[in-house]
Amino acid sequence: MFGEQLTIEATDTLDMLRQSRLMLATAESCTGGLIAGLLTSIAGSSDVFERGFVTYSNEAKSEMLGVPASLIKQHGAVSEQVAREMAECTLRNSRADVTVSVTGIAGPGGGSADKPVGLVHFGCARTKLETHHVRMAYGDIGRNEIRIAAIGTALAMIRQSIDQGGGLLA
Repeated sequence: MFGEQLTIEATDTLDMLRQSRLMLATAESCTGGLIAGLLTSIAGSSDVFERGFVTYSNEAKSEMLGVPASLIKQHGAVSEQVAREMAECTLRNSRADVTVSVTGIAGPGGGSADKPVGLVHFGCARTKLETHHVRMAYGDIGRNEIRIAAIGTALAMIRQSIDQGGGLLA
């Protein structure tokens, strides 16, 4: 379903979490739970994958995670500010040490001049470390292709966070 390369990346991510004794949680909008789905398709993932939130609507971002509705209204759901807040709220609303968030426009519609189809914002939060943000403009390459590309970016961010912060922080 996800392809060999993504499965390898997900396995590597889980192994790094395991070696560092870290737990992961996800907050997904445009990927609709695909990151959590890929990770949990790998046997043994339950020892490092804590939970996943699928917050497709603005209301879900506010109600499930605690993202202020005013922040979404001010910047839009597809923004750096909301991606960072989603990751930080996921950290507060889980037992995870590392969180990743994804919010974007997978298309085929819904884009604008300022926020075109293929624009995706990511946040990665880590206990006692600064939240990291990545903005990707994949282009209008197709809904599934955007979502699959976003999975790869999210997994890379998680691995980078583990590399930068090391293992379980005291």
